[in-house]
Amino acid sequence: MRPDILNPLFAEVEALKGVGPGIAKALARLDLTRAVDLAYHLPTGMIERMRVDSVSHALTGRMVILEVVPFDLRAGAGRAPLRIYASDATQNTVTLTFFNNSAWAKKQLPLGERRTVIGKLDAWGDQLQIVHPEVIETDKAGDIAIREPVYGLTEGIANKRMRELALAALERAPDLPEWIEPSLLAKNHWPAWRSALAEAHSDPLATSARKRLAYDEIFANQLALMLLRQVARRKRGVPLQGNGRLTGALKLPYQLTGAQRRVVEEIRGDMAQDKPMLRLLQGDVGSGKTLVALLSMLEAVEAGAQAAMLAPTEILARQHFATLQRQCEPIGVSVAILTGREKGRARESVLMGLADGSIDILVGTHAIFQQHVAYQRLGLIVIDEQHRFGVSQRLLLSEKAERPPHLLAMTATPIPRTLTLTHYGEMDVSQIDEMPPGRTPIETLVISDQKLGDVVEGLGRHLAAGCQAYWVCPLVEESEAVDAAAAEERARVLRQRFGETKVGLVHGRMKGPEKDAVMTSFAAGDIGVLVATTVIEVGVDVPNASLIIVEGAERFGLAQLHQLRGRVGRGAAASRCILLRGPTLSETGRARLALMRETNDGFRIAEEDLKLRGPGEILGTRQSGEQNFRVASPEDVAELAPAAQGDARLLLDRDGGLASERGQAARLCLYLFERDAAVGLLRSG
Repeated sequence: MRPDILNPLFAEVEALKGVGPGIAKALARLDLTRAVDLAYHLPTGMIERMRVDSVSHALTGRMVILEVVPFDLRAGAGRAPLRIYASDATQNTVTLTFFNNSAWAKKQLPLGERRTVIGKLDAWGDQLQIVHPEVIETDKAGDIAIREPVYGLTEGIANKRMRELALAALERAPDLPEWIEPSLLAKNHWPAWRSALAEAHSDPLATSARKRLAYDEIFANQLALMLLRQVARRKRGVPLQGNGRLTGALKLPYQLTGAQRRVVEEIRGDMAQDKPMLRLLQGDVGSGKTLVALLSMLEAVEAGAQAAMLAPTEILARQHFATLQRQCEPIGVSVAILTGREKGRARESVLMGLADGSIDILVGTHAIFQQHVAYQRLGLIVIDEQHRFGVSQRLLLSEKAERPPHLLAMTATPIPRTLTLTHYGEMDVSQIDEMPPGRTPIETLVISDQKLGDVVEGLGRHLAAGCQAYWVCPLVEESEAVDAAAAEERARVLRQRFGETKVGLVHGRMKGPEKDAVMTSFAAGDIGVLVATTVIEVGVDVPNASLIIVEGAERFGLAQLHQLRGRVGRGAAASRCILLRGPTLSETGRARLALMRETNDGFRIAEEDLKLRGPGEILGTRQSGEQNFRVASPEDVAELAPAAQGDARLLLDRDGGLASERGQAARLCLYLFERDAAVGLLRSG
């Protein structure tokens, strides 16, 4: 339960004066639902205004406060703007332009009456204009601030109102005891927590205050992860040491790389201990993580335990099931699958097999940790595409065993070092940094969508040569229905060109059996080109598919483009990735596509993605429910995480139960940043 001292700060926004359902709904669009959210909604810049008596071309580009008298207006037909002509104190003319709200503008600026306007002065031909100026009565002009912090806004809330709300929320912030190591605080000349918040709201350039607030977030993150690790390490697990009976009988498609052998030994070493393994396995697309996972699960089965493999999507779960079943059946290892689609007798059979121990390895989606799923002796959990799952889901699976099972988390999205530190600080990290032999680099081309016809012709030649291809449709908006409609339209056009039976379609709104049927046909070579949304981003493995076309490539993030590109290059044929771009590119979009053309190195791509997009997108935090940092930028994380980690470790070494004066303050920090689970671990541990 959150301490009483923080309760006013965690009140809903409706508790603030003047906030009704309408404003609350608008604030919710920015994820500002409580006073604490508003207190941490810091300004992003500063408006500098000038009081002037007269306009001139020398002032263009400046924000001005100007007293005017409107003398004429012209309302254009249709959507043409309303232009109100006004004179300043020296009889110079300025045009006040409104593209909508004409009725409001006429009411606010009656002809012949003196008003004060505020806005950016621009040149319009040889005239001067202010577009959509703020209008106030002249006798109130003295109250206008010359410097005003600028906030992130949404429709229905002006900057002035947002600032009032943020300051009202700040008034609810209590003075809290200090949780930062005193020497670190003094060295950096950081203000106290509440003072830092107030300073950051009054001056967006107050770097010392912002650094302190960023540090607080990173410190809470590190402390929570260390507590998780501390409690996990304190619990006694079950040592699992195989005898090589199954791994030796496995018919491998190729020799393990040196990196795979190294990682397998690290995992075996962990599993042989009575402390539960907590290991993150990073490996680029196609580096052979699934084989490492299989060898680890067979090690558990040799030791008399069961293993479970969790995948984020049904397509990926069924892909893993098919792969594992093909390799495990010949050596007498029982593999089953459990997703939301398994019903009736099939589901009951799997549940009984888990309970009586006749199923050795279970593959599935989140269904595998539902309440009624019971294992006889769960010893190892493998989580694929770990960035799609939160810590809470890891813990849910761990509760399926009498004693904590070993945990291996895998990701094909290479995670920059600083994010590994802040998101997986409780885990040991292994890296497969070597590709299996025979994997040739994929050629990447960036082509304007104005040459779409040429690309389709090239696709026709590719199919005529007996090869297969993917066509990935663009992200239209955050709507699965609209994305699916775009995919359906592309499939319709390609079917007209290549024939109904040669073009398959998969998207997120299709039912499981429909998707499976299409994927099976594509894997068997019956379908030449698979049109898809990003449901094929992970887990699809068709060696004969050596071409992927990504439409609207500028709308995708780097990590996502890299994952999609990894669908090809899995066979002997030279592979190609065509990134179709729109006619206009932002600087970020241009840099993204240039990097994709330049490198196949997923770790370099991940570092650049962090700079361009931020940590939330890389780690898929929207899917997993992990909280983004409110203040700390990727640069802050890189700079401050090592110090925060050292500070948290020092505190726990001195005061593992956080019972001292500083320890109690650190508990408040954990509550403030909603790491309540970490405080719960202190109680239970």
